[in-house]
Amino acid sequence: MVRYNVYSDYLKKRYGQKVYKLPVGLPVTCPNRDGACGTQGCTFCGEIGAGYENLPASMTVEDQINANRAHISPKYKAEKFIAYFQNFSNTYLPVNQLKEYVIQACQEDVVSIALATRPDCVNDEYLDMLSELGSRYGKDISIELGLQTVNYHSLIKVNRGHTLAEFLDAALRIKRYNIDVCAHLILNLPWDDTTDVIENAKILSAIRVDQVKLHALYIVKGTAMADMYQQGLISLISKEEYVERVVTFLEYLHPDIVVQRLIGRAPESNTLFTNWQTGWWKIRDSIEKTLEERESYQGKRCTYLNGSAVRKFL
Repeated sequence: MVRYNVYSDYLKKRYGQKVYKLPVGLPVTCPNRDGACGTQGCTFCGEIGAGYENLPASMTVEDQINANRAHISPKYKAEKFIAYFQNFSNTYLPVNQLKEYVIQACQEDVVSIALATRPDCVNDEYLDMLSELGSRYGKDISIELGLQTVNYHSLIKVNRGHTLAEFLDAALRIKRYNIDVCAHLILNLPWDDTTDVIENAKILSAIRVDQVKLHALYIVKGTAMADMYQQGLISLISKEEYVERVVTFLEYLHPDIVVQRLIGRAPESNTLFTNWQTGWWKIRDSIEKTLEERESYQGKRCTYLNGSAVRKFL
C-alpha cells in the first residue's frame, strides 16, 4: 500500500520517467533583509540562505543548468529536469529581469520551472508573465512558498515579516493562474505543538495547495536562533516526536496533495543542530515504518472539509 503521495512517483507519472531538479542561484536577496519589511531576516536563516548546494549566482542561469546537468545526467541517467530557482526570494526583483532568467531556463530537456519565494513577493504582474512564458515554451510552472507554520504568533517570533494572511493571498492568487503551489513547513518550531501541526495540514488542505515540503528546524551558526539555542531560551523536540508530528500531519493532509519531502538536510559543518545528528533518510524510513505499523496513510483523518457536520443528512 502507498502510504503517502510521493513526489518522485508523481513526477514519473506526469512526465513518463524520472525527473531531477537542477538548482539555480539568482543574484537576489529578501525583503526581510534589505529593509523592505525588515533587516535581520528570519531568526533561523543563515547568510547563504537555503541554497548551500548552489553554484555561484554570478554564473548565468544557462551555465548553471549546463554544469548541474553534466553532473547529474550521467550519474542518474537523467533526461528530464526541473530548473529550481532555489535561494532566497526568487521573485524579489524587477519583473523583466526575472523574465530573462526564466527564459534562459526554458531549455529543451527542462520540463518545469520552480521558483522558491515568499508570500509577500507574489504579484499578478509576475504571475501573468510566468503563465505566459509557461504557455509559450511549453513548460510547467510551480511556485514554492515559504510558510513554515500557520501559527502567526510563531511567525512573529521567527521574524518572518509576514503572517498567515499573506500566504493565503499568495497561494489563492497563484492558483487562479493554474500554477502549482508548494508550501514549505517546519514542523518542530519551538513554539508549535501538535495542534499547530494539525492546523497546518487543515489549512493547506482547505485551500488545496498542490504540494508540500516538510523541514525539521536547523540551528544555523551565527543566527539569532543559534543565540537563543545556546542561551537555553528555546528547546527542540526529540526525533521520535518529530516522527509523530509528521505522521499526524500526513493523516490530516488531503490525499491529493503531493509530498515533496518529509525532512530536509543541511550541512552539519555550519549548524549547531541538524536532524538530531541522524541521516535524513533514517528519519524518513522511521516515518514510513510508523505509518505502516499503524496501518495509517495520508488523508486518513481528512474528514473535516465540505461541511462535515451536515453529512448525516445526505
